[in-house]
Amino acid sequence: MRNRGMVFIALVIIAVGVLLLLGNLFDLDLGAYCFPVGLILLGLFVLLRPRAVAPGTRSSTVLIGDFDRSGPGELASEEFFGFIIDANYDLTKYNLPPGETIIRGFSFVNDIEIFAPADVGVQINGASFVTTFKQVGEEEETSILAPLNWKSDGYKMAERRVRFDLTQFVGDIKLRWF
Repeated sequence: MRNRGMVFIALVIIAVGVLLLLGNLFDLDLGAYCFPVGLILLGLFVLLRPRAVAPGTRSSTVLIGDFDRSGPGELASEEFFGFIIDANYDLTKYNLPPGETIIRGFSFVNDIEIFAPADVGVQINGASFVTTFKQVGEEEETSILAPLNWKSDGYKMAERRVRFDLTQFVGDIKLRWF
């Protein structure tokens, strides 16, 4: 996941650079063509993407919005897509199934806060242009064009594990333990 996310970000940056270069070389107004085509592609993505996720995986698509995921109930694998997302995952209120639960997020700007019980393994993989990661009680880490790969101590041995795979342009991730 982390390599695929960074490849996607790199391809977007390259494509924008090539389009700007072609526009300058041939004196074209590519915005007149790219913006409508981009809107058409975005609409097709919104229509077709939920059908492409694995069975049993919850899929949510929102342009601008909040995701507030707190129990009661059982946490299931999920994918969310959006432009500007503010997500809260309170894992302390969920019945977490044994094994690994995967949460995937794709957005332009993503602000995610995770509340995790001490006995649950948490892994965060982030692919972003700019990523800020803050674990309460620790120092904040900021990276530019570098993947974030973080695991809690004993993640592989934990009975219940939650993995967050996040691909965004700008990501702000906060993790709190209880």
